[in-house]
Amino acid sequence: MDNVSIVILNFNGRAYLERFLPGVLANSPGCEVIVADNNSSDDSVQYLKSNFPNIRLIIIDENQGYSQGYNTALTQVTSKYYVLLNSDVEVTPGWVEPMVGSMDADPTIAAAQPKILDFNQRDRFEYAGAGGGQLDILGYPFCRGRLFLTLEKDQGQYDDFQRIFWATGACLFIRSDVFHELGGLDPDFFAHMEEIDLCWRINAAGYKVMYNGSSKVYHVGGGTLQRTNPRKTYLNFRNGLTLLYKNSSTKELIWKLPARIILDIIAAVKFTLFDSPKDGLAVIKANLHFLQKLSITAEKRRQIKKMNSSDRHQLIYKGSIVFQYFMKGIRKYNDLP
Repeated sequence: MDNVSIVILNFNGRAYLERFLPGVLANSPGCEVIVADNNSSDDSVQYLKSNFPNIRLIIIDENQGYSQGYNTALTQVTSKYYVLLNSDVEVTPGWVEPMVGSMDADPTIAAAQPKILDFNQRDRFEYAGAGGGQLDILGYPFCRGRLFLTLEKDQGQYDDFQRIFWATGACLFIRSDVFHELGGLDPDFFAHMEEIDLCWRINAAGYKVMYNGSSKVYHVGGGTLQRTNPRKTYLNFRNGLTLLYKNSSTKELIWKLPARIILDIIAAVKFTLFDSPKDGLAVIKANLHFLQKLSITAEKRRQIKKMNSSDRHQLIYKGSIVFQYFMKGIRKYNDLP
């Protein structure tokens, strides 16, 4: 485990560090544990210096978000494997060994995640990752064990070792050389879906992303932005469009991008009339800002080798998760056709 660095990116998370950091230290023998502070305005740094003087602390002088915050921190870490771990995650005994063991055994595995369970409802999967990330034909992310806001009960149905499309940024094991080879996380995402973008590039480069159900952690979730926060709505919709445009082929975009924008307009109307007008406005802003940044994103997509057809067939769900969930009423991953 001396090749493993667990890096916790912290922003005003003193309470989470106090609650969960002792468990990370106790259950990760031999691993280097690092906290990278993203210019917190609370007393996180002083708390760490006073209570965990032996933990390596990386200070970032401005809040760079999840993406650039990790990019900055990881330039200072030299281990073979990085573990990008949210501060609001409770790890369990033996959580590291099966993850690293499977990656050691197969050098084509570039990234992996454990089972992600809900800290507050411990028999249920948690939103951010659940039983492994998937992507549908229009670029909408979902998970084994989580379709939109419907979370399955953990009954051992995903206690497997399975190739997936994306691994959660809440607990992401990744080879350091691949992380840097592919340019790390896209800082323009700031937060939300940046790990999906990285995993798409990992798949495109011929590596594997895996889920290992023999390891599990418990995630509080919503620690930085609550799920109903208009800021998160904005980031999810803007980054979703950017993700699709950046990584899809031109042939695919001809029909996928208009379809996504139409569905976004429908979502904005639904938010405005039935839920939160602020969320509806956030969706409109997300689309406008995506279009404003189109030339920048276009340059990035020219630099990415597109996923070959066999990988796409294997990894991307060829149906529409929006149709299956909202029109057909499917609520469980294993019920998808």
